[in-house]
Amino acid sequence: MAEIEAQPFAFAFKPETTALIVIDMQRDFAEPGGFGASLGNDVSRVTAIVPTVKRLIEGFRAAGLPVIHTMECHRPDLSDLPPAKRNRGNPSIRIGDAGPMGRVLIAGELGTAILEELAPLPGEIVIEKPGKGAFYATGLGDDLKRIGARQLVFAGVTTEVCVQTTVREANDRGYECLVAEDATESYFPEFKAAALAMIRAQGAIVGWTATTDQVLEGIANA
Repeated sequence: MAEIEAQPFAFAFKPETTALIVIDMQRDFAEPGGFGASLGNDVSRVTAIVPTVKRLIEGFRAAGLPVIHTMECHRPDLSDLPPAKRNRGNPSIRIGDAGPMGRVLIAGELGTAILEELAPLPGEIVIEKPGKGAFYATGLGDDLKRIGARQLVFAGVTTEVCVQTTVREANDRGYECLVAEDATESYFPEFKAAALAMIRAQGAIVGWTATTDQVLEGIANA
């Protein structure tokens, strides 16, 4: 059994049961004119982690380990979009509205697509999720059982919302979770720092955190 140097202590790594989950690396969250920018956020923070996320994905692919992608999106008729999600705040555009890259966070629209640099390969699992967590109203749990995954490495955005929510959901389901610190990001650096601290607090109460280099080194040494 290999180890990944991590916080708060080493992560006992079992490659035969490990998968990478890349959360919501979509155009609407990373590009100017997208939904994230319409909320007043600095999307360049998300764009900056793309090379690191790509390197992590490529490391998993090279090792023959599963890569799973998630996309936050809704049905065109908005039947899976609760009013509490659509009506929050006072954004210039809301989920389902027409935006510069098509209807915002609607399945099949250009803005909903995963960034080209991180696009799934044929055969990789892609989860379309209507909520913040990737287990809610999706088949992710069944997919993980089918591929025999018990340990999950996480990347993507945003750290304190969709990433942390999915990590907590996975932890409650018995998965061992590790977040790649430099392959996740928030529009608010203080939120990212707080989320990572909460995940690894109290002896990895929810999970572990490590750098991409540490994760890839663990894979190479397995």
